[in-house]
Amino acid sequence: MPTILITGANRGLGLEFALHRLELTAPDQVLALANALAGEAIDVLINNAGIAANEKTSLGDMNYAAWEHMMRVNVMGPLRVAEAFVPHLSRSSRRVMLFLSSRAGSITDNLSGGRYIYRSSKAALNAVVKSLAIDLQPQRMICVAVHPGWVRTDMGGAGAPIDTVASVTALRVLVERLEPHHNGHFLNYDGQELRW
Repeated sequence: MPTILITGANRGLGLEFALHRLELTAPDQVLALANALAGEAIDVLINNAGIAANEKTSLGDMNYAAWEHMMRVNVMGPLRVAEAFVPHLSRSSRRVMLFLSSRAGSITDNLSGGRYIYRSSKAALNAVVKSLAIDLQPQRMICVAVHPGWVRTDMGGAGAPIDTVASVTALRVLVERLEPHHNGHFLNYDGQELRW
């Protein structure tokens, strides 16, 4: 799954942006991009990669190949990107890693069952974020898992209650308000604490 990394720098009177395309499940591409940006500071790294395939979730008819692929994209890919860009974030005073997760990954809030593949991938991502928050705390990183809301996208569907503008607007406010005490938390797009 191709991913676009957007980097920006405040040069003179305005921001300059660059787009970098990579396949986050390809370790060589992630490392090559990290090396190409060596010496750059990254204030906020938003790990937005994720898929939600049409999954077979009935017991006895599980699509294990789709499950393996989803774990590579939704869990291992974001961790690979985080690992590769820790040095870049360390050069910044902001040092925020935000991972787009889902309420579907909350074990406590799972009252309906099903969706084994997607739920487990987001629960695993949440565990990754929690461990990163602990391991990177000495470097003053702020690592959070965030549910972007149920959004009207190809993944969320036409019946979702909020649009992309509302979600992104709220996420921008949340990113600006993140402080060290948020490190290792699972948050809703509006800043509300979510249960693991």
